[in-house]
Amino acid sequence: MFQKITIVGNLGRDPEMRYQPDGTAVTNLNVACNRKWTDGSGQPQSETTWFRVSVWGRRAEVCNEYLASGRQVMIEGRLRPDANSGGPRLWTRQDGTMGASFEVTADNVVFLGSGNGNGHGHGNGSRHSDEAATPTPDSDDDIPF
Repeated sequence: MFQKITIVGNLGRDPEMRYQPDGTAVTNLNVACNRKWTDGSGQPQSETTWFRVSVWGRRAEVCNEYLASGRQVMIEGRLRPDANSGGPRLWTRQDGTMGASFEVTADNVVFLGSGNGNGHGHGNGSRHSDEAATPTPDSDDDIPF
């Protein structure tokens, strides 16, 4: 069996890195993928899907060093079901609507675009063999974690 997911989006916050007891680095990324379209009545519509991405090893250290909130990335990896439900993580937003996030383990991360001026980032389209990507959230209130 084979499973692969590719997402392109923007980081909703700065990466968070920690080390496992055996010394393995793991960095968590929150990636927002935005979709915009016009419905049948001509009204603009949009939706944001959140992905919680874990990056491991040297790749995790590189992501932590060079990525920052708002940076666009492309992630290739595999879906990991929520430990409690076996599916996406569900929550209720402040406005009462339901939201969901998906857990992804990254196999590859590609840094897209340029850094955001805070000293992070490699410039236009730098590619590292261990990198990822996605769109920007509307506000921090939309981030479920």
